[in-house]
Amino acid sequence: MSEKTKGILCIIFSALSFAFMSLFIKLSGDIPTLQKSFFRNFVAALVAFAMLKKNHTPLKCSKESFKYVFGRAFFGTVGIFCNFYGVDHLNIADASMLNKLSPFFAIIFSFFILKEKVANYQIGCLLTAIIGAMFILKPSGSAMLSVPALIAMVGGMGAGMAYTLLRKATGMGVKGPFIVFFFSVFSCLCSLPYCIFNYTHMEPIQCFYLFMTGVAATFGQFFITAAYSHAPAKELSVYDYSNVIFAGILGFIILGEVPDVFSYIGCVLIIAPAVIMFIVGNKRELKEA
Repeated sequence: MSEKTKGILCIIFSALSFAFMSLFIKLSGDIPTLQKSFFRNFVAALVAFAMLKKNHTPLKCSKESFKYVFGRAFFGTVGIFCNFYGVDHLNIADASMLNKLSPFFAIIFSFFILKEKVANYQIGCLLTAIIGAMFILKPSGSAMLSVPALIAMVGGMGAGMAYTLLRKATGMGVKGPFIVFFFSVFSCLCSLPYCIFNYTHMEPIQCFYLFMTGVAATFGQFFITAAYSHAPAKELSVYDYSNVIFAGILGFIILGEVPDVFSYIGCVLIIAPAVIMFIVGNKRELKEA
């Protein structure tokens, strides 16, 4: 099995894990978003800490890289809060699709932060994806935008910034497990005050679903980390959109959710540019080789 094939399999398993994470969030019921986020990140923090101890990785980073590690944690936390809120108030397929705008936002942020050049076709793909997002957002005459969908899109924006800063931090030698641990602890601390003063009682089944949310999210992080260790992101990112397919199937079978025609159009307008970017990027790489 080639390294690229291993990477593709890992990214697909990651997408499936995150789809289950969204399902468990939905199944946990009417619990505040911050309380759900706390349990999700608490499990991830425990696993990341165990990995750090097992590999004897120090719990520190350089002063130069700390601002990027902190930024990744901050914007990643914003992304999680908004994504969880979106999953609670939308079909999980729609929420997942809006979260998958993150690669396009990463292009914009990478231009300013990483000084990476943006090709004309990437700009065209970005604009098409934004139009696709509008089909899912469904502007209305009175409210103009669906608030939950808009918040979910902000989650995708936060994730895009987080991924950009993650690339910057790892490029400076910061270890992945430390970044995951710092991010998970930071997110827990951000949601902890709310959980203490506004704790909502949970039934045993809800505790189980939130625990499984953390387990699924942790598996997703492990698989996506493994994927990018086998192949570069430009060869794998398009396969991450299988998350939307998995989320749609789970939402239909278990929750009875059926996206409307505008959501389908929006999905096509977001996935198609991602596929185009993947194909054009590969062709350009072959020409330059």
